[in-house]
Amino acid sequence: MIRENLKKILKELPEGVQLEGAAKTRSPEEVLEAIEAGLQIIGENYVQEAEKAFDVIGNRARWHMIGHLQRNKVKKAVRIFDMIETVDTMKLAREIDKCSQNIGKTMAILIEVNSGEESQKSGVLPEDVLPLVQEITTFQHVNIEGLMTMGPFAGDPEDSRPFFQRTKELYDKLKEMDLPGVEMTTLSMGMSNSYKVALEEGANLVRIGTKLFGQRH
Repeated sequence: MIRENLKKILKELPEGVQLEGAAKTRSPEEVLEAIEAGLQIIGENYVQEAEKAFDVIGNRARWHMIGHLQRNKVKKAVRIFDMIETVDTMKLAREIDKCSQNIGKTMAILIEVNSGEESQKSGVLPEDVLPLVQEITTFQHVNIEGLMTMGPFAGDPEDSRPFFQRTKELYDKLKEMDLPGVEMTTLSMGMSNSYKVALEEGANLVRIGTKLFGQRH
């Protein structure tokens, strides 16, 4: 079933758009099945879950952190992940920079934007994105490669559109500024229920879990 789902989703995605399998609560076997069917990026919400899966799968795919990352987990995270999509504070960026330097790595990061300004969600408020990006560019061992936003978890996918539009505007503005250490190649928006709207608004990385792996048990 995972194989069929993957083929179907990949067929729908426009050229230049990457699919990320959101693997929260999925077994390493399920993730492996998706990789064998052609999935290239795994998104994990928790460092502990990622560690278990990484022991089984290793570097057969790229690993992205898509959950809130606590600073005390950064040391482990920089060893596993190829990209951390959820950077939203200077303190977190500093810790990633320090831990990456310790292992001779430069970590690709995305800035997580709380585009809906929802108090229960992490992410930096839209008006604070630019100052945060400018501060982070002083670090040597992190590369800002774009932005990520969640949008509402459920409800009508159309409700996400203004949040996606807002994030895309910020993305374009940062791209134009051409800051050192800022590449702006990745706009990560949209999940199983909202990715089609996200694609219309310029996402080039979509995070899909349920539609790929089936309902969570």
